[in-house]
Amino acid sequence: MKKQKSTTGIMRQRPFTPWIYLLPALLIMATFIIYPGANTFYLSVRNNDNSGWAGTRCIAGQPCWGVFENYRYALTNTIMQTAFLNNLKWIILMVSGTVIIGLLIAVLADKVKYEALAKSIIFLPMAISFVGAGVIWKFMYNYGSSQVQIGLLNAIVTALGGKPVSWLTEPGINTIALIIVGVWMWTGFCMTILAAALKGVSTEILEAARVDGATEWQVFWKIIVPQIMPTITVVITTMIINVLKIFDIVYVMTGGNYGTEVIANRMYTEMYKNYDPGRASAIAVILILVIIPVMIFNIHRFQKQEEIR
Repeated sequence: MKKQKSTTGIMRQRPFTPWIYLLPALLIMATFIIYPGANTFYLSVRNNDNSGWAGTRCIAGQPCWGVFENYRYALTNTIMQTAFLNNLKWIILMVSGTVIIGLLIAVLADKVKYEALAKSIIFLPMAISFVGAGVIWKFMYNYGSSQVQIGLLNAIVTALGGKPVSWLTEPGINTIALIIVGVWMWTGFCMTILAAALKGVSTEILEAARVDGATEWQVFWKIIVPQIMPTITVVITTMIINVLKIFDIVYVMTGGNYGTEVIANRMYTEMYKNYDPGRASAIAVILILVIIPVMIFNIHRFQKQEEIR
């Protein structure tokens, strides 16, 4: 690449030179991110067979958002409201569960000789695909009408004299049963990240606090947690993004039935079962809009951590 020579004798690049190096990355982004995103929004304002704008599917005498009719469905339909509520349950229970349990295991594992083995066992579920985990836990939750129960949980319940429970079809407990599977899978991820942060806490500060008479509980809350709070925040936001996109576990174990519907599963249902790309695309756009603020916050946290380093 030729360079221009300034009056001072210093070689300078041409103004467009950096863009030549960026061109391959820009082409990839345009092909796999920008175009699909723009096309998804375009489909979201079209009707179910893409033969006209979404306003053509409005029914006289009923509320209509015109070209954004698919968004009205995505935000006001009863099934979608159930999906939003379930995603909120997933965020509250799964994110708090994985972070708290992951942090607890990271702290306890740091104090034992077989730390590597303990962490490997906890992290092992991450090596299983979500579909595989769904199949495994579906057997765990299996409910049979006969006296003999092949599901582990119901076998334990009946052995203790109780009645078998239909874990995946009972509206009060089925969503929580699915969330437990998510916690089982993702706790290892949170533990690994938080354990790495714990290694970065200065041992001199911890020892000084203990010498001054601080209890282990005080050391944990007053020193360790504030020191690793940036990492905890990043883990929480990462888990929120993962939970908002949760699909595999719900699809494999219940298919979104019995009141377990979530946003991503509803998007799949509209696209591949109801053959309605307009509504599916509207749900996808809403999902992206919900995730973007969390991603921006996460990026800002990463940047602040880099500045501190």
